[in-house]
Amino acid sequence: MQRILITGANGFVGQILCKTLQEAGHHVLALVGSRSALPKYANQTWQCDIRNAEMLEKIVAEAAPSHVVHLAAITHVPASFHEPLLTWQTNVMGSVNLLQAIRRNAPEAFVLFVSSSEVYGAAFKQGVALAENSLCQPLNPYAASKLAAEAAFNEYFRQGQPGVIARPFNHIGELQSPDFVTASFARQIALIETGQQEPTLKVGNLEACRDFLDVKDVCAAYVELLKLSKRGINYPRCFNICSGQPRRIRDVLDEMLAMSSANIIITQDPERLRPSDIPTATGNTQIMRDTTGWQPTINLHTTLEQLLTHWREKLSTQLH
Repeated sequence: MQRILITGANGFVGQILCKTLQEAGHHVLALVGSRSALPKYANQTWQCDIRNAEMLEKIVAEAAPSHVVHLAAITHVPASFHEPLLTWQTNVMGSVNLLQAIRRNAPEAFVLFVSSSEVYGAAFKQGVALAENSLCQPLNPYAASKLAAEAAFNEYFRQGQPGVIARPFNHIGELQSPDFVTASFARQIALIETGQQEPTLKVGNLEACRDFLDVKDVCAAYVELLKLSKRGINYPRCFNICSGQPRRIRDVLDEMLAMSSANIIITQDPERLRPSDIPTATGNTQIMRDTTGWQPTINLHTTLEQLLTHWREKLSTQLH
């Protein structure tokens, strides 16, 4: 049994990862924001803003983790444009605060930093599947802050801190905020079906192609990466987590619309268009497969069905 500290434990990924690890028999140490709700699947929980270095240090000392998964971050790209200072302070200085707390109180702990495929940015314009050694050219404050945090983690790794960096591509599933594309589609379809929204579904750029994964597959990848702690220092430091199969967002929407009997009109909403939209974003996951044996097991159709069912049930509960 491992003592695994998860920051951002009540976020979209954090909730599923906590459950996955607890069901596997690990002692889950959950860290959530100072105003956040407590997660369901945790053995111990602390509330703390990761910008608070002093409190964070006390928590890491008390938790005494054998492993740390750092998920806590400002993750919504539009929010990073609106709140750049909060984004940089949370995503970069919050990460440095955590690294310092680990160095002083749990120097042997294996750290998994969850970065993002967004760090590649303009490099996706090449139109090929990018590998971990591709040039990173961030196009928004979220991506830039994640790349800066990667630099901080790599510096601590260079000084002996065990750990790795994950760059997950678009992951989707139940519990994801409707700020994100597939959850937005599912929520709007469910609202239209129950008469709570006009039969018009608002969308952004449908021509973009993205590399989608089920969040449960992503969590399975994180579990595999945590096992690298048993390998001493013999492992790569950075891993793409992706399917390598880009899907056009229009095709994803069509697949979801086919799951509904409602007559729905599609309209483009200028508010949902990103200034730096990349036509195609996909990755090469060979290093992850070769190192851990991981590969996605859940097909996209199943994920979309579950997502739509989740929103139908959620809105049905709210109506009654």
